[in-house]
Amino acid sequence: MPEGPELHLASLYVNKTCEGVVFSGPVRKSEVSKCSDVPFTCEAYRITATSRGKEVKLTLTPLKSDESKQRAKAGQAVQPMDIVFRFGMSGFFRLTREDELPKHAHLRFYSNEKPCRVLSFVDARRFGSWQHNGTWQAGRGPCIMFEYESFRENVMSHLSDRAFDRPICEVLLNQKYFNGIGNYLRAEILFRLNIPPFLPARAVLENLESEDSCENQKPVKNEISDTKKASARTKKSGVKEETADLLRLCHTVPLEVVNLGGKGYDPEKADYSGFEAWLRCYYVDGMTSIRDHNGRTMWFKGDAGPMAPKDSKSPKAKKRAKKEDDHDYTDKKKASRSRRESTTKKKVKQERMTKTPKKAKDTRLKETGSKRKKTEKASDVNTPQPETRSNTRTRKSSAAETIAGPKRRNVRGTR
Repeated sequence: MPEGPELHLASLYVNKTCEGVVFSGPVRKSEVSKCSDVPFTCEAYRITATSRGKEVKLTLTPLKSDESKQRAKAGQAVQPMDIVFRFGMSGFFRLTREDELPKHAHLRFYSNEKPCRVLSFVDARRFGSWQHNGTWQAGRGPCIMFEYESFRENVMSHLSDRAFDRPICEVLLNQKYFNGIGNYLRAEILFRLNIPPFLPARAVLENLESEDSCENQKPVKNEISDTKKASARTKKSGVKEETADLLRLCHTVPLEVVNLGGKGYDPEKADYSGFEAWLRCYYVDGMTSIRDHNGRTMWFKGDAGPMAPKDSKSPKAKKRAKKEDDHDYTDKKKASRSRRESTTKKKVKQERMTKTPKKAKDTRLKETGSKRKKTEKASDVNTPQPETRSNTRTRKSSAAETIAGPKRRNVRGTR
């Protein structure tokens, strides 16, 4: 499921690929999607993107010209429009040619080029959504990556709320306080701090200070480059540099995923090998997993904590090792798939050919059996039935009557 880093990488992808591209015409929606239509039509506009937590905002900005009044009369857009996207389980953006539209492209923005290119919101499971003229969702807290100070203050000032009575692993998914944290991020953060996932959240957070105690704290914009330098240092020294501050790691760990760049979010190549190598706990061999009270799978190592659900069954940890081309959606994989399909079709045809003579024999046997039955029925109708005692008695009585009948008549006649 896309989380805060993936949505930020999606916004970077849109800004990079759509730079200098002029879009034109109406925004089109697929017939399958149940989301609302986007009433935006313009002869020339540009698209930019920004992210905040688990939301992405596309801004459609019409290009200024002397014909703005005529456009307004014709019903075309003059003012910019914001469209807020939530990706759900499988949403992402992709820029392709018009003849290469993805299968599940549910919202499409067309350029005025020849050949035409299309920016699509692709969502295979259709759990994602969008809202035109939308704003950031009011129930979501500040962004964990780019609003760190307000994010930290929001958490520390609400520790008395009932939401923090729950386990820390479940509170980390509460977007009211941890906007951008998802399933794999909570596992990685708690694993690095060696915190049992089902400890009470208030007990874990109340010992933290309201302000970050990091001495060399720098602006958030420079945080991405700083984490690159820090990761290079840790590789050379081999020493972990994580602090014991949970809220600090909620900020720095997602930025590490952003630093992976296209390896973490690359819809064109779909190469996630770098991201899988980065994971330490989530879906990694040797880790245990258990379902929390909301049914989400929590990955961890060691003790689960006192608030772990008792009746929850821990699914077996599956091996993360996959084939080399598991995430390869190039022509090679298509060719291998076509070969497999052709071989399976040949096998099915051979099996059918081997089974057909048996079926013919069975049908012949059935036909001969039915013919025999018909002949037996016909013979039963023509052949006399065996005589029983009752039949013999009736025949004797009828014969006696026939004999006695004329004698009596003759006697009467003589009298």
